[in-house]
Amino acid sequence: MPSVKHRPKAMGVLDLQGGVHEHLEHLERLAIPHKRVKQADDFADLAGLIIPGGESTCLARLLHIFDLKDVIHRHYRQGMKIWGTCAGAILLADRVTGEKPCLGLIDMEIERNGFGSQLDSFKSEAFIEAVSAEAIPLTFIRAPKILSTGKGVKVLLRIDDYIAAAESDNILVTVFHPELTGCLAMHRYFALKCGLNPTSENLSVISRSWKTVSWMKLARIAT
Repeated sequence: MPSVKHRPKAMGVLDLQGGVHEHLEHLERLAIPHKRVKQADDFADLAGLIIPGGESTCLARLLHIFDLKDVIHRHYRQGMKIWGTCAGAILLADRVTGEKPCLGLIDMEIERNGFGSQLDSFKSEAFIEAVSAEAIPLTFIRAPKILSTGKGVKVLLRIDDYIAAAESDNILVTVFHPELTGCLAMHRYFALKCGLNPTSENLSVISRSWKTVSWMKLARIAT
């Protein structure tokens, strides 16, 4: 009998710095098998990896310290999809304005702190046709701007003079933070892109029961 090809079934969240717990909480709500990813062995059986928002220069340095850049590239070549939010999007870009790129896995140019300082953070909402039939909330925190994309990259959301979300066959990038809202739409979209089967806690895009501190149940408590 022909052998059955193994299909990875889990979603990983890079657990080095940034909004790790918030992403884990959203994956839990979608009933997607998930785990923290911190070392090479953690990449086993991953259909997708989320690189969370945080501080891009710090994350890039930690990737180097923990020798994870080559590991990410290897698993990406083997079929693992990757989603970068905010700082994660910066790490995935192959062109970063005025800086050296880190992972360089998607053909686009991105500018760090495209809107200014932390004080220039803001909230909005937008309709992303490929993601949801309803407008979804957007949270921008010291966000970058995607300035341009190349061949094989589809723009999912353009606002004014910048691109806020884009994707290639195996990469998804958003400059906003879906994990900081009660909306599951972007996480559901990425799970489907990875070949996983997410469920929803209800039929609404935005959960009325979700609170901004919901993720805290997954945070490590120092003792």
